[in-house]
Amino acid sequence: MPNFVTASARTMAVLDLFAREKRDLSNSEVARLLDLPESSCTDLLHTLHELGFLMRTLRTRRFYPTARLSEISAAISHNDPVLRVGLEAADLVAEMTGETAFVGRLEGATVRVVAVQQGKHPLRYVMSAGERIALHTSAMGKALLGMLESEEALRLLRLKPLRKVASGTVTDLGTLAAELAASRERGWYQTKSEGSDGVDALAISGMLGTEALSISLAGPPDRIASNHDAYLKALSTVGAATFRTTSPKPVQPGN
Repeated sequence: MPNFVTASARTMAVLDLFAREKRDLSNSEVARLLDLPESSCTDLLHTLHELGFLMRTLRTRRFYPTARLSEISAAISHNDPVLRVGLEAADLVAEMTGETAFVGRLEGATVRVVAVQQGKHPLRYVMSAGERIALHTSAMGKALLGMLESEEALRLLRLKPLRKVASGTVTDLGTLAAELAASRERGWYQTKSEGSDGVDALAISGMLGTEALSISLAGPPDRIASNHDAYLKALSTVGAATFRTTSPKPVQPGN
């Protein structure tokens, strides 16, 4: 079992503190605000200064972050880790189920599909990375809404008209709110011919770093129904390996 490294946590706490305070800070201020011994704080700030992550003013000897952290962040963002992890997650779900699998992130009042792996069945759902999908018509969208506080989820649903795009589309806000509450409790989300006729979907959601993502699969209703428990188990397994935290409740087969 991995161990929690206190020194690393304190380093991140220092950087978070500068982001929150938005000003230069003395050693004693950092120690007080983080409730650390001054001696420990001195060593920590000295190390970050020597590594180039902090600068120090000449007269007041106060610290402030340099541009090095933003440069590193920009380099990391250039190769979006969400895309790489999303592709791996979609590949695993598709391999385990044979269904088309995809990963999405919130983008305004829609879901942006960041990764797709097509299923192996002749009759399968087809989707492309980069597509944007309405929150209320997709299992991915509902799973992402489920990661939010109830009021914030409802606020997003109100931003755009809840259009009926398929025979099963739910457009009543109260019905959607009740469904989200039930899905949060059980830990997974579904749609039944809500985004496209003849297509059902299952999804889970969780946190990748500080971003909420959803992993989903879709296919014909009869195939989703007959493999329901196995598909949920596959999503749960991949979610546990992908996310820092997953949906509030573990998957309960047969629900």
